[in-house]
Order: sequence, then structure tokens, then C-alpha cells
Amino acid sequence: MARPRDWRPVRYVEISVPAGKRAAVLQALDAEGVDFVLTPEDSDREYTAVVAFPLPTNAVEPVLEAVRGAGLPEDAFTVVLDAETVISRRFERLAERYAEAHPPARIAREELSTRASDLTPDRRTFVVLAIASVAIATAGVLLDSPAIVVGSMVIAPLIGPAMATSVGTVLQERSLFWRGLRLQVLGFGLAIVTAAAFAFLVKGLHLVPPGTDVLALAQVRERLSPDFLSLAVALGAGVAGAYSLSEDVSSSLVGVMIAVALIPPTAVIGIGLAWGLPGVVTGSTVLLLVNFLSINLAALAVLWYQGYRPEQWSREAAARTETRRLAMGLAAAILVLSAFLGAVTYASYQSAVVEQHVRQDVQATLAGPPYGGEVFLLNLQVRSTRGLLATEPRSVVVTVGQPPGAVYPGLRDDLAARLAPYGVSVEVRFVTVERGPTG
Repeated sequence: MARPRDWRPVRYVEISVPAGKRAAVLQALDAEGVDFVLTPEDSDREYTAVVAFPLPTNAVEPVLEAVRGAGLPEDAFTVVLDAETVISRRFERLAERYAEAHPPARIAREELSTRASDLTPDRRTFVVLAIASVAIATAGVLLDSPAIVVGSMVIAPLIGPAMATSVGTVLQERSLFWRGLRLQVLGFGLAIVTAAAFAFLVKGLHLVPPGTDVLALAQVRERLSPDFLSLAVALGAGVAGAYSLSEDVSSSLVGVMIAVALIPPTAVIGIGLAWGLPGVVTGSTVLLLVNFLSINLAALAVLWYQGYRPEQWSREAAARTETRRLAMGLAAAILVLSAFLGAVTYASYQSAVVEQHVRQDVQATLAGPPYGGEVFLLNLQVRSTRGLLATEPRSVVVTVGQPPGAVYPGLRDDLAARLAPYGVSVEVRFVTVERGPTG
């Protein structure tokens, strides 16, 4: 049986054999242990037969290389299809042999190129889906609705162009590379214009309440100060995209992950332009560029690591040079932008440390005389002013519990003196709390 317990994807291959090449092709297939069927071909004198055979997915590329090495022209008519079931003991032995040397689901370079091309829509479809997804994402950000933002990512057509650029590079397929690159550039430019125009329209028509503080929206705050975790998300999305493309895995969910890294920051850039917030525009633009570059770099590295090369060995050196050059350019750009990410990460860490120290000092003050045992902390809120890199603490609101009838007019001054090194103002709120017999 051809579908054992450790079942692997199967392909059905048909090759039209040119005149004079039949014996060599059949001999190569026999040498590979391939179970094939030969059918005479009378419709065209250029081809004398059609040979059809099943292959494990990871065997398609080496077997095609073998028959081409035996004399089959590179442009010989070849069809590769998915197969559901194959019943052949010889096929089982072939699958087991290739499973030891190759990843079970790794597809051939020809399939990789086709899948990347299929994932890349025509320009009209791409433009419509890009505009729709960014408009929906911008609305979701302004509504502060994660569900709407996620929904916008489902229709975003971004995985195809990103993967096409990387596949075109490692396989030296110029048309595929330029198609993917043009669509990526078009998509980002169109997305920013769409987001800005939609945000200006919403603001001008007062579809959001006047005076709305967009910085208070969680969906905006998340993209204001990107740190190194943002870089990890983008690299992971690029790795997942390349593996889903090359390992015969559905790319739908991975496409959503790539959109997660690209669509929301674009929407926030448009909102920042409409509301006149240069800090929002700067932070989101850096995040978008880091994500874009990281996805392309990760996909390029994964495909090269998996061994994808041009079919002609003479072009492999050129492909290696171009891949290395592109990877180094992407890495250099990411390194430059990482200085911003590093500054944000450090500033965020410092802000968290300050908040932790504030809390410790407040608790120490309440534990000392004359408050110890009588006044206890209920809640502490550090209010901050958000800058380009991180937040700057500006005030502390302390809510404490006190016994009925007790008054502590000096608590605010004591806390203000204790917290003076942090440069924050202090507000104290008292809540009367009656304790039971057990305290």
C-alpha cells in the first residue's frame, strides 16, 4: 500500500518524451526505482510517448533531475499533480528510500515556483484586496476592536508577493522576483495612502467623537514603540511563510500571520497622519519597515537553507551571489532600524523599573509610622506621558484603605517627599474600610 502510517504527500507526474529519448528516460526511471506507465503518443511527431508515474513529493525534484540528466530537454512538456492514493509496493520502497535523505513534504523547485506565482494575484485583484483590508483594519483600530483588525488580515494579499520575491531570488527567476517586488512596493504605498485617506474621511465626517484621544486606543498604543519582540514576530512570520510554501502546507493561516506584522502598523500610520501625530507616524513606520525587511530576509534564508537552487548548475554561483547580496542588504537595513528598537526596549525596561521602585517606596512608606498596621495599599496607578521611544512617568495615583474615622492629612506630603527623585506628582485617594475581627 502507498499510504502507510507515516503517510507522505504524493505527486503524479506525466512527461512527454521526445523522439530518440525514450530508452534513456525509461532507463533513468528504472535506475531510480520508479513504477511507471508508458503510453504511445501519436498527436505530435515531436513526442513519441507519454510516461506517467507516482512519486513522493520529496522525490519529484531529484527524479526530474535524473531524467533530464539522461537527455530529457528542460522544456519537455511536464505535468505534476496531487495524488490521493497509490497502490504499489515499489512505490512504498521508493518513498522509504527518499524519506531517509529528504524532508518528506519538501516540494520540487518547479512546484515552488508555481505555488509562489499562484499566491501572487493579478494587479487588479491585489489592489482591490489591499485597499479593502487596510480600510477595514483602519476602522478596526479606530473602533479599538481586535476582531475587526484580525478580520482585515484574512483578506490581505501579502504573503504571495513576499514569497515570490524570495523564490525568484534563490531560483534566479527574474520575472517572478520583479513581480513580487513591484507588488510589495505597490501594496505598501497604496496601503498608507488608503489608511490616511480613510482616517481623514472618518475624522472630517465626525464618525468618531470630536476630541477622541487616539493614543488611548489599545490598537494604537501597541504600535507606537516597537521593541525587539516586534522583530521576533516578523522573523517568525517569514520563516513560517517560507516553510508553508516549500513543505506542502496550507499558506492561508500563515498569510494571516504575515498580515499581522504589516497591516495594523500601516493603519496606524494613516491614523497618525490624519490626527497630526508625528510620533505615531514615526514609530509605526519603523515597525512596518522592520517587519517588511525581516519577513523577506527570513523567507530568503529558509529557502536557501532548504537547498533550493536554479536548475542549471552554471547559474548556481550567480544565484548564490545575488542571494547573499540581497540578504546582506536586508540585514544591514534591519540592523540600522534595530538601533531604534534597542532604544525603545531599553527605555521600556527603564520605565518598568521606575514603576517597580515607585511601588516599593509607596509600600515602604505605608508600612512605617504612623501608618503601619492602619493604612494599606488598595491600588497604585502610574500615569505616564508617551514619547517617541517610550513612556515617561509624570504622576502617581495611590488609593489606600483606612479605618473609619481616621484621618491622615500628611500622607500625601510624605509620599511626595519619598517619590521626589522620580519627578512625579502624587495624588492620594482614601477609602474607608471596616475590617472584621480577624483583621
